[in-house]
Amino acid sequence: MKDFPAAFAARLADGATTFCRCWRLVRGDGAVLAITDHDQPLTVDGTTYQPEDGAEATSDVAGGDFATGGLDLSGALSASGLDAADLAAGRYDGARIELRLVDWREPEVFALLRVGTLGEVTLADGAFRAEVRGAAAALARVTGRTLSPACDADVGDTRCRVDLTAAAYAATVSVVADLGEGRLVVDGLTGFADGWFTHGWLTVTDGTAAGFAAGIKRHGADVDGAAVDLWTLPPVSLAGAAVRLTAGCDRSFATCAAKFANILNFRGCPHIPGNDVALWGPDPDGGNDGGSLFA
Repeated sequence: MKDFPAAFAARLADGATTFCRCWRLVRGDGAVLAITDHDQPLTVDGTTYQPEDGAEATSDVAGGDFATGGLDLSGALSASGLDAADLAAGRYDGARIELRLVDWREPEVFALLRVGTLGEVTLADGAFRAEVRGAAAALARVTGRTLSPACDADVGDTRCRVDLTAAAYAATVSVVADLGEGRLVVDGLTGFADGWFTHGWLTVTDGTAAGFAAGIKRHGADVDGAAVDLWTLPPVSLAGAAVRLTAGCDRSFATCAAKFANILNFRGCPHIPGNDVALWGPDPDGGNDGGSLFA
């Protein structure tokens, strides 16, 4: 059971209905955003919270064990400082969030209900929806290695060691047309085979969306030229913008060898026996002599 300050507990006990919720978000770069579902600015514990039209949260579920509970924060994008480009660029990913229940008549009467981090953030029709993860969510992160035939490194990271700044694996091009739904027609990919940038990354280097980055779902020929399809929709049209593409990898041993010549740094186990091998029994037609499983 949560222990509330005496003044706050007394206000709850008298049946008052003058409570509002205040959310304080602290991004990884130190920027702070404070919003409230009240209709006036409130200064609470040294922070001024600005009203956010339509801000609301789902019911909060918490238990006494290690369950993560569940809470979503949603609202309309407005001039309060919550910018669609910042959300889409991932600047709020992993941000610390504090939820306070405040008596708007006396803002010094409040209780800190939840501290967590922002998880998945989605944007649609001028509104946002953000998942709030509790501290117990960190227990679900993989801290060791999971053995699988596929590589578990990200192409270009310190374990993979592929140099994505090399001309063979990167290109800065211009967006000729933004066709919507994450499809972009680009100019400047002459010399790169279709699919070379599939599973790679696109980063906008200029314009209003500078800094926006998204994974590339597909790279190939389009009726208007070379096109890329993105997994994440850009916050604004990217027509005319300069973008940098980096080559992608499907994490297979064959791609690591043929595309990147990097098998010494392959971080998978391509010859690990799978479930089918584990369930094999004696072969009535075979030698059963203990030879190679893959011969």
